[in-house]
Amino acid sequence: MASRQGNQSSESFRKEEEVDICNAQDVVSIQFLYHTFLDDSIAKVLTILLWKYQMQETITKAEMLHTLGPAYDNKQTSVFKILRQNMCLTFGIDMREVDFMSHTYALLPLLGLTYSGMLSANYQCLSKVDLLIVILTIIFVKGNCASENDIKELLVKRKKLPQKDHFVLKDPWKFITEELVQEGYLEYRQVANSDPAHYEFLWGPRAHTETTKMKVLEHLAKVNWREPSSYPRLYADALGQEQEAARALGTGQ
Repeated sequence: MASRQGNQSSESFRKEEEVDICNAQDVVSIQFLYHTFLDDSIAKVLTILLWKYQMQETITKAEMLHTLGPAYDNKQTSVFKILRQNMCLTFGIDMREVDFMSHTYALLPLLGLTYSGMLSANYQCLSKVDLLIVILTIIFVKGNCASENDIKELLVKRKKLPQKDHFVLKDPWKFITEELVQEGYLEYRQVANSDPAHYEFLWGPRAHTETTKMKVLEHLAKVNWREPSSYPRLYADALGQEQEAARALGTGQ
């Protein structure tokens, strides 16, 4: 009886944890992308920053202020905070000042994802990067495999966000099932023995190469002002992957 109650309690906790994490992802998308959907100047700078990151180039404060325009001359402190928050908490990139004389910033990976070859210098790159990160997180949260319905529910939620037409991906499903699969970030496969056929998503080989479960968990925890260990199921999974990688490295495999 005690064992059954323990199992039920564990299952209840697991479900509560999963709901908590999924709700957190919704909050992230609304809280940080909200700025870009309402302010074209901020969105334009973020687009340039993502492009610079992909090209592994630095950017100066003067370049960013020029793009923002004179309307932001008296708002430099607040707008730079917004830019840093978006780059860190939405896109997994650290905007770090590396030359204090010229106020030059380097764009450094936190999540590890390079986005190399998948971004162009337009507003839609904001949605592409955000969507990729959220999908990789959902797959991790769902036990390293997400159903088509899981991803379609995400797209329905994104449609409800305040946004302008030039930010919106015209065909997000094609982007997910074709472009992200071709880039190696996702694997899209039929569920074994499903009839009628059902499909599911997993991390692709490029995602496994560029990032880790622990980095994704740390990113998720950071945007919710929590510690990674506050998600015990995910933390155990991520820690297990790190330990396995360390053992493989130690044995030369």
